[in-house]
Amino acid sequence: MRPSADEWCFLPYVRDHGISGLTGKFYFKDNGRIVNGWLVGLYAKPGVAGHQWFGLVSAALMVGLLWAVIALVARRTGLSAPRGVPLFVASMVAVVFLLGSANTYKTFYWPAASVSHTVAPVLACASVIPLLLARGRPGKIAALAFAVPAGTFLGTLSEETSVVVLVALAAVALLAGKVFDERAGRLARGWALATMAGVGIGVLLLVTSPGSRRRRERFGAGTSMLDPASLSVSLHHFVHILGTIFSTWQYLGAVAAGLLLGLTVRGRTILALRPCRPLLLAGVGVLAFLLSGYLCTVITYPVFGQHLLTTERTWNDYLLQYVLLLTGVGALVGRALRRRSPVTAKAVRVATAVGAVMVCSGVCLSLAGPLHTLGGHMHVRAERWDRQDRWLRARSAAGARVLPYKPLPVGRMLEPFGMKRGGWPAVCIADYYHVQRVTKGRHLP
Repeated sequence: MRPSADEWCFLPYVRDHGISGLTGKFYFKDNGRIVNGWLVGLYAKPGVAGHQWFGLVSAALMVGLLWAVIALVARRTGLSAPRGVPLFVASMVAVVFLLGSANTYKTFYWPAASVSHTVAPVLACASVIPLLLARGRPGKIAALAFAVPAGTFLGTLSEETSVVVLVALAAVALLAGKVFDERAGRLARGWALATMAGVGIGVLLLVTSPGSRRRRERFGAGTSMLDPASLSVSLHHFVHILGTIFSTWQYLGAVAAGLLLGLTVRGRTILALRPCRPLLLAGVGVLAFLLSGYLCTVITYPVFGQHLLTTERTWNDYLLQYVLLLTGVGALVGRALRRRSPVTAKAVRVATAVGAVMVCSGVCLSLAGPLHTLGGHMHVRAERWDRQDRWLRARSAAGARVLPYKPLPVGRMLEPFGMKRGGWPAVCIADYYHVQRVTKGRHLP
């Protein structure tokens, strides 16, 4: 992984002004996403090395957080899974979420997009961890107190993820009394409302920021999100996006992983839970996903317009919700099979578990080929980028003020001189190498 597109502008700014400077720039000039700017600064501060390690570090973080959530949910519902099963399920969720996209480079390997649309929904999912860990009155009070700043954190990280969180938490608040007993339901509802309040505070800070106003002036001056024509076009686009998502068979890996989890867990139903109502849970999950996805499409359409259909990275904010929904449905089906009569249950469970493992294996194998090809393209670009980087640094040190830069695109990424807007981000590249300007080069040095 080497810098491209937005990173060309982040690197020199962090070099000259530090992480706090970039965070301030996000708030006052770019988009208002304070936490987003801080996270970008964290990987931009080490320079190229931060980009090289971003994929590995972010993948480990996301798998770890998903693992913690799955394991804690099982524990708090009075269930125990065989050692390794929660980690396997979390890994499978991460595989299809990170690699099942039509453009894995932009949705996972590109740090700027990953922070906004891939890491963000995983962090949102992980915000439930303090509640799942809460024990006794002090723990519950701490979880409720933590919910507000956690929500504010998410609200200033990503608008789309904030929409997904608000829809999901509204569903939790409405359904708490049907899933939990009165005492646990009050806690779940209180936590959901506290987190929603925090998200609301964060979104308010974001949308009233100078950076957000400038972004709306640049991209949305002629398009209103609430205009009937815009709402209609957004719905049309979302239907097309759903067609792409639903036709991606690799997401069946999430169903298979959930099925395996439902088949293997053991335990008793705890008193805080009301009798399970699978159809209600699945139905509300589907409605929450569809509403979240449509609202995310509505707020991104003014920025991306017709290109929204090929801007796969913006789908990830609600795509994790879809993957987790599939995992949950699989777990509910596995639970139903596990509760069958002993006469037929064992054979059915064994056959289903074997089938689930085979589906997971098939999904991983199908994703390995494209990932290997992408890895080859990234390796070639890295070698060429490093060679050109050394040459540009040497020429700049020798006193050159104007230098040629050959674009090195990968994964449909933007490189300078590739858009009608001009040489963006050629100005940032010139700043990075301490020269007056760069021109479009036709050959590598």
